[in-house]
Amino acid sequence: MLDREGFRPNVGIVLLNHRNQVFWGKRIRTHSWQFPQGGIKHGESPEQAMFRELHEEVGLLPEHVRIIARTRDWLRYTVPEHFIRRDARGHYRGQKQIWFLLQLTGRDCDMNLRASDHPEFDAWRWHDYWVPLDVVIEFKREVYQLALTELARYLPRNNPHNRFLRGSMRGPRRDEGAMNGAADGPAEPAPAGLQGCAASE
Repeated sequence: MLDREGFRPNVGIVLLNHRNQVFWGKRIRTHSWQFPQGGIKHGESPEQAMFRELHEEVGLLPEHVRIIARTRDWLRYTVPEHFIRRDARGHYRGQKQIWFLLQLTGRDCDMNLRASDHPEFDAWRWHDYWVPLDVVIEFKREVYQLALTELARYLPRNNPHNRFLRGSMRGPRRDEGAMNGAADGPAEPAPAGLQGCAASE
């Protein structure tokens, strides 16, 4: 389903934990990282598509999250021609996205990267809100910057870590590492599945 300009409707998801860190997923069998995202099917609203993609890619249900905000308008990125299938060239130009900011109300162990038969990610971690854009595929970086900037005004302000959020786009600090006790640098991501559930029950 393309619009008249050749852009496919899509949703992007920024999922927060209680420390305002974001879900950061490693694309399956690659070294690139990204937020959950996916296409809007015919007849779906952006919100319906968001909940479907959230479950397919992260394993979460509507009762596991709370919607905080969404972008006002579509954010677009153009896909370079060499990434486009030959039969779609000349028609398909890229994606136009509505981005949602969600608060996780469930637990880390509610997430399951193998909830569908076609997993998008093979590992994940919690990361500071201002994710490092150099690990995002280049043609998506501007949209990530626009979405994070627009949604940042809605970040919950009930914890002391927020004062750091706009200061940098570096990796995690020692006091805000990824889950499972990770420290500075490219910490070991959590593998697909339910790592950590037993300890939290």
